[in-house]
Amino acid sequence: MAEKGEGEETIEGRKVRAMWDLEQKLDQPMEEEAHKLKNMQKEKGLSTLMLLRLAFQSLGIVYGDLGTSPLYVFHNTFPDGINDTEDVIGALSLIIYSLLLIPLIKYVFIVCKANDNGQGGTLAIYSLLCRNGKLKLIPDQQRSDQELTTYGRTFLPEGSMAAKTMNWLEKKESRKRALLIIVLVGTCMTIGDGIFTPAISVLSATGGIKVNNPQMSSDTVVIVAVLILVGLFSMQQYGTDKVAWLFAPIVFIWLLFIGGTGLYNICIYDTSVLKAFSPTYVYMYFRRRGRDGWVSLGGILLSITGTEALYDDIAYFPLLAIQLAFTLFVFPCLLLAYCGQAAYLVKNKDNYANAFYESIPDSIYWPMFIVATGAAVVGSQATISGTYSIIKQAMAHGCFPPVKVVHTSKKFLGQIYSPDINWILMVGCIAVTARFKNQNQIGNAYGTAVAVVMLVTTVLMVLLMLLVWRCNWFLILVFTVLSLMVEGAYFSAVLLKVNQGGWLPLVIAAVLLVVMLVWNYVKIKRYEFQVHSKVSMSWIIGLGPSLGLVRVPGIGIVYSELASGVPHIFSHVITNLPAIHSVVVFVCVKYLPVYTIPEEERFLVKRIGSKTFRMFRCVARYGYKDLQKKDDDFENKLFNNLFSFVQMERMMEPVSNSSNSSSASICSQPHQSREVLINNNDMDMFSSMVDYTVSTLDTIIPLDIPSNAASYCPDRAVGEEETNELEFLKSGRDSGVVHIQGNTVVKARRNSSLPKKIAINYVYAFLKKICRGNNVIFNVPHESLLNVGQVFYV
Repeated sequence: MAEKGEGEETIEGRKVRAMWDLEQKLDQPMEEEAHKLKNMQKEKGLSTLMLLRLAFQSLGIVYGDLGTSPLYVFHNTFPDGINDTEDVIGALSLIIYSLLLIPLIKYVFIVCKANDNGQGGTLAIYSLLCRNGKLKLIPDQQRSDQELTTYGRTFLPEGSMAAKTMNWLEKKESRKRALLIIVLVGTCMTIGDGIFTPAISVLSATGGIKVNNPQMSSDTVVIVAVLILVGLFSMQQYGTDKVAWLFAPIVFIWLLFIGGTGLYNICIYDTSVLKAFSPTYVYMYFRRRGRDGWVSLGGILLSITGTEALYDDIAYFPLLAIQLAFTLFVFPCLLLAYCGQAAYLVKNKDNYANAFYESIPDSIYWPMFIVATGAAVVGSQATISGTYSIIKQAMAHGCFPPVKVVHTSKKFLGQIYSPDINWILMVGCIAVTARFKNQNQIGNAYGTAVAVVMLVTTVLMVLLMLLVWRCNWFLILVFTVLSLMVEGAYFSAVLLKVNQGGWLPLVIAAVLLVVMLVWNYVKIKRYEFQVHSKVSMSWIIGLGPSLGLVRVPGIGIVYSELASGVPHIFSHVITNLPAIHSVVVFVCVKYLPVYTIPEEERFLVKRIGSKTFRMFRCVARYGYKDLQKKDDDFENKLFNNLFSFVQMERMMEPVSNSSNSSSASICSQPHQSREVLINNNDMDMFSSMVDYTVSTLDTIIPLDIPSNAASYCPDRAVGEEETNELEFLKSGRDSGVVHIQGNTVVKARRNSSLPKKIAINYVYAFLKKICRGNNVIFNVPHESLLNVGQVFYV
């Protein structure tokens, strides 16, 4: 027995060493490529000219929304007029320090560093947290997922504060769900920005018409704004690639205009407004105005709107370029613009309603009007595009019904378009603009949404700094206290304006939150049902090679949410039908909390049962930024990886044979050995090697595999069975491919509570009816689709 144990240990050791050598050879070209890319990025980082060029390009995408805030800030800060010129100085001081603390210090230099390989936003932070702990509510994680080149995680030291906090979060499902709800609240408010930003920006820009035409009615301004909004949303289907080159110049000219005009107004009207840089005027402002001063914070908050969009759009440019653009150009121009408006208002208190356009010199009024409208459109465009990305991320996390998402650019994969969401946003923008007709109430709604998003970002940042960055607790405390003091003050101010338009984002967020939570809840329950009802492997093996049925020519692709085990839908099919296809492939499409998965690492293929069963499993993995495009043939990629797996399975088999006696044993019982190796990916490292190498056949073939590999199994030619199986698979594909999908009907149990019955039987049923099905997502031809009905009760 001892000798046998030693022999088994030797075989295992040789297998591990062989696997290690193979992985080193596979990783070498990847490491070299990564090294080249890193050096390229480093060279770009050191190039001043390249940084300045990227900083200029970032103006249109990143700062379009923040740059248009001077259009409406003072108007919303003093909706009832200005009683004391000192109030203007106090409001200016608040604007200055708001821009300094929130966009500059907090976001540009701290929060923007909390990105997932360049991707920003609340869902990106949530993905980082999920990768570093078991925080996902759907437990479909596999060890092979952590081996992805884009996964990236940090390991927490045992006994540390971070490890204890993570363990506390992981212990109970209620804590995980609470974290998800916080993330979704911020997501819903960000989606609301896609409605309010175009409405207030375009309406504020077109409102300048009344300055030169006082007799024009407000309804006319609203009609002009609505027409611009309709044109803006109608152009979304063409993408921003064709007009994106205009974005940066428009915003650049806009910032130059408002900065230059501000400097002119300071010199012409009142240079004493520069004393607002002293923080004492903030204290004097609140002391003098009391509650009215506190309420006015809702208008001053609009000076930093667009900051959350800045964080969402950081994927397009290097962080250093974004920091340079804001620090050296955007921030000074905004300060000059606000100081200039304040200088004008000190001398012209009665012109508070159109402070921006009234402060513009007559000679440049129309050029400024045209550029302002263009800047409003650019800022709105960036927010709308960001909303599409947020919806896509929510879908990948299982928190939003599937909607149509298409690429609009062949050069920029991040540019996507969702027609369903686009028209919903357009209707929402038009309704908000036509209903409120003025900047005040829209500004109150906009401010409420922004305040909530900032608070959610602060909470997630605290968790990120503790669990991922592992910062010193003192730094975390300072960041938390300062952020909550400023943002809490703004949030309390916008709550005082709930009855003046601030209720709208709360209603929109509540509706979206219900949709997301209901969809996510049913998705979790549906996954649990599939896990509990999956078919055991012993049952499959007991059926024998024919599975107890007639095997007809062709390939059956069975879709399931399970990454392991045989789904219940399969037993449902073979129980009710007298035949099954000669080849069966179980396909699981799984979204991971990573921004993207390289194409060569996307598919994992395994065999189920013995070789005579002709049953396989394929796990197709996607990141939250990945998109299944129409020109991508999912079926072709699936079969290419399946054929590669069959070839690699035979090429890998000699690795586990180290002697004639052991090889004879394995060759005499190939099915049992292979079943253990391939199906147990948690215990056997050889399985993970096969998974990793399935889709990298071009790299593996040149490796030094002995030409006389058949000598490892002298009683059988190695290539013969492989060739026969490949031919069998190809002939099965030629005979026809049928896509088998479960048409699951979810219902609440009879004894369920009324809210649960409404959520599942009505809300979820309605969403399921109007959203896209898997056959549309995978472009399955209608004539090749077989829907299998199932009903289960929650």
